[in-house]
Amino acid sequence: MGEVLEVNGPIVTVLLPGVVNGEEVKLGELGLIGEVIAREHDNAIVQAYESTEGLRPGEAAAALGHPLSVELGPGLLGQIFDGIQRPLHSIQQQSGDYIPRGLYLPSLDRERKWAFTPATTIKIGQRLEGGEILGLVMETDSIEHRILVPADTSGELLELAPAGDYVVEDVIARVRDTSGKIHKLKLYHRWPVRTARPYQYRDHAVIPLLTGQRILDTFFPLLKGGKGAVPGPFGAGKTVVQQQIARWADADIVIYIGCGERGNELVDILESFPELSDPRSGRSLMERTLLVANTSNMPVVAREASIYVGITMAEYYRDQGYDVVVVADSTSRWAEALREVSGRLNEMPVEEGYPAYLASRLASYYERAGRVKTNAGISGSVTLIGAVSPPGGDFSEPVTSHTKNIVETFWALSKPLADARHYPAVDWTDSFSGYAGIAQQWWAEHVDPLWEDYRRKALALLAQADELSRIVNLVGPEALSQNQRWALEAANFLKEGVLQQSALDPVDSYCSPDKQFALLKLMIDLYTSGIELLDIGVPVQELLRQPILARARRLKGIDLEKEPEAYAIFSDELQALKLSMKSEYAINQEISE
Repeated sequence: MGEVLEVNGPIVTVLLPGVVNGEEVKLGELGLIGEVIAREHDNAIVQAYESTEGLRPGEAAAALGHPLSVELGPGLLGQIFDGIQRPLHSIQQQSGDYIPRGLYLPSLDRERKWAFTPATTIKIGQRLEGGEILGLVMETDSIEHRILVPADTSGELLELAPAGDYVVEDVIARVRDTSGKIHKLKLYHRWPVRTARPYQYRDHAVIPLLTGQRILDTFFPLLKGGKGAVPGPFGAGKTVVQQQIARWADADIVIYIGCGERGNELVDILESFPELSDPRSGRSLMERTLLVANTSNMPVVAREASIYVGITMAEYYRDQGYDVVVVADSTSRWAEALREVSGRLNEMPVEEGYPAYLASRLASYYERAGRVKTNAGISGSVTLIGAVSPPGGDFSEPVTSHTKNIVETFWALSKPLADARHYPAVDWTDSFSGYAGIAQQWWAEHVDPLWEDYRRKALALLAQADELSRIVNLVGPEALSQNQRWALEAANFLKEGVLQQSALDPVDSYCSPDKQFALLKLMIDLYTSGIELLDIGVPVQELLRQPILARARRLKGIDLEKEPEAYAIFSDELQALKLSMKSEYAINQEISE
């Protein structure tokens, strides 16, 4: 026990001898939740995760004896939590639309019963290690929850509960460690959010995370277990891109962290996610999704905790052998929380007022992504996608520039593209992927060996068109050669026919890998066919008049399940047109001679 000495916004100085850094504390009569972040002799510096308005010096403070932790067990999926894992739906039922300060409700329902089936691979007397699977619970109709031995517990199994219905507080196993201490294991356990969960070893990520978005999967791929970022200014479409990833990504679990975002945007997500259907099961997407909501009007330091809460729950499902996608929106707001706390602690600021440890904090967070071999001997992954909101779209500001140096996939959103109604507004010039070489192996094996060749040609065409556009803006289109005019036009139908994709179109919202490659191949074949005709003297005006160009732009809207031969027919017509124009031009040349 101790007492409050000083209150400075969310930073509270308390007299608590013996308390350790990272320990969770309760402050004042209301029992506000906080965490020790520094020590000064017998005084502890605490960051409070709730508003300290009305908290006075002299009020009581109590150390809880454990670090800031989350509850991990069945019942997480489908939930909406705040930044310190309080269940918002339960809070609303108890106290209405506003969260009373000091209110604590358990994250997991203590009354709901779960049908537990013990694992058949373990026996009484067997030595268990942390992370091994004790049994199974069907958390939702589509997700099987594997009950794990807590990662910090190991020993001889003395007792394992038979199959039956249990609440999360029921003891389902007893384990005796080497010191003779007996541990009672329940359906859930707690884990500190700032400590990465252990695993056997890190695996090489080799499988692309397929999102169904052509510009992401084909041009700038991200691997399962990889690190990606989506930077973009206000109005560039970050929220829609994240929703598309959450809905269509071929991951088992999706965790969305709304970190300091505007309330209206977060409300839109909270309302739309439960209405989305899982394309794989046809059921509600919330059956494999959980949300962490921390709006900009919530206490600022709760933003700092929210992304650790989300990543810890992601690691828990990873340890069960699942592929998990974490979308953190946005790390810029999280960095602003770091800046505010750092300022109140009188730490020396560096670029734009951020603390000197900004880069290391970002790096340590992104390093919790990865594909691993779990302690249970199975593979799981956490793919981390951080949204960044640079002020004014300035990618040179500290959070964006540090993130760019850390991640391997960078999906840069462009406001000019968004203003031109080009969605997704991913800028092919500023974006990059360090995973393309690895992804190429998967595409070559599962789709087509020529994937990398066509991808390279498309990117080269887009780069050439960008350069030609600058020339046209300076001196006009008359300065271009016929081949250059054709390249500029070919880039336009590549952008419209491949890069643009409507999230609202029932056919085009998701594009399979096979369809992505088929579309890309047709567009590049159309371009190269035009080059061949130009080389034999066909005027570019003649090419631009061909109706097939307009049809090429509409190919993406064809449902291949209903018209499986549509792309093959288009390819045959393209070849026939090319031969016809070659023959016609040869005849005209003979007549003129």
